[in-house]
Amino acid sequence: MIDAPTSGRRLRVGCEFLHDLEWPVTFVLQVEPRRDAVHSLTSAGVETWPPAAMHEYTDLYGNTCQRFVLGPGSVRIRYEAEVVVDSGVDEIDETAMQAAVADLPDSTLHFTLASRYCESDRLGNTAWQLFGDVAPGWRRVQAVVDWVHNNITFRHGTSGPSTGAVDIYLQRAGVCRDFAQLAVTFLRGLNVPARYCFGYLPDIDVPIADEPMDFVAWLEAYVGDRWYTFDPRNNTPRTGRVLIGRGRDALDIAMMTHYGAAPLRAMRVVAEPIGALPWSSASPAVVGDFSGDLQ
Repeated sequence: MIDAPTSGRRLRVGCEFLHDLEWPVTFVLQVEPRRDAVHSLTSAGVETWPPAAMHEYTDLYGNTCQRFVLGPGSVRIRYEAEVVVDSGVDEIDETAMQAAVADLPDSTLHFTLASRYCESDRLGNTAWQLFGDVAPGWRRVQAVVDWVHNNITFRHGTSGPSTGAVDIYLQRAGVCRDFAQLAVTFLRGLNVPARYCFGYLPDIDVPIADEPMDFVAWLEAYVGDRWYTFDPRNNTPRTGRVLIGRGRDALDIAMMTHYGAAPLRAMRVVAEPIGALPWSSASPAVVGDFSGDLQ
C-alpha cells in the first residue's frame, strides 16, 4: 500500500479473466499499476480461483508482474485496486524541441530502435516521406499522431499476436495497441525516442463508449527534455490515466502471457471514479474473442 496524497483523482481499477484449461498452465500477468505512476495504491493483489501461489517480480522496464500456475479446469483471475492519480489532463508543450541524436540521454537510445512489433527499420523511409517537412519537435510528433488517428480505422478482430506496425500501415485498421505501435514506429524512424504504454483509462469528461471497457494503449515520446503522453487512438488530452506498463512494444508488456493453451471464456475491465457502482455489482463479464489483445 502506498500512502495517499491530500489531493488527486481517486479511481477504482480492475479486471477479471475466465479461462478453461485442459492442463496446468503458467501465467505471467501484468495488470497492476506501476508504483511510480500513481500517488497511492491500495490493493489486495491478484486473486485466483482456485487459489494459486503468487510470485511477484519487477521486469526489465520497472513493471510489476505476477507469476503463477493454474489448471486444469475452469479458472478465474481477478484484480481490483483503488488508486490516486494526477487530476489534470495530458500535458501539452508545443514549444518542445527535438534533440539531435548526439544529445539524447543514454537511457532514451533504446527507444529509438526497431522492435518486434515496431519495425522502424522498415517504415523509416515512409516516415520521412510523410513527416520530413514538418518542423521537428512537438509539431512533428503531433503530426504523426494525427496521421495515425485519421488514417487507421478502429476495428476489433483486425489484428492478432503476429500483427506488427507494417501490417497496420498496409491494412489501415486495428485496435488501440496497433494505433500506438504504428505511431511509435514512425517516431523511431524519425529519431524520436518513443515507448509503448498501456493501462486503464476511465471515461471522464468524455462521452461514455458504447463498447465494453478494455485496456488502453498509448505512447510516450521524448521531446524537449522529458517524456510526454500522446494517444493516437483518442487523440485528445485525457484525465485519469493509470499506467500499468511501458516498454518497446506490446511484446514487452503483454497484460497476460501464458505458457500453454488458455482459451479465454470471458473478460472484464473497469476504470471508474470512486463512488461509482462497485464493478463487482455492475454488468457481467464480457464474452468474446480477445485473442488480439493477449500474448
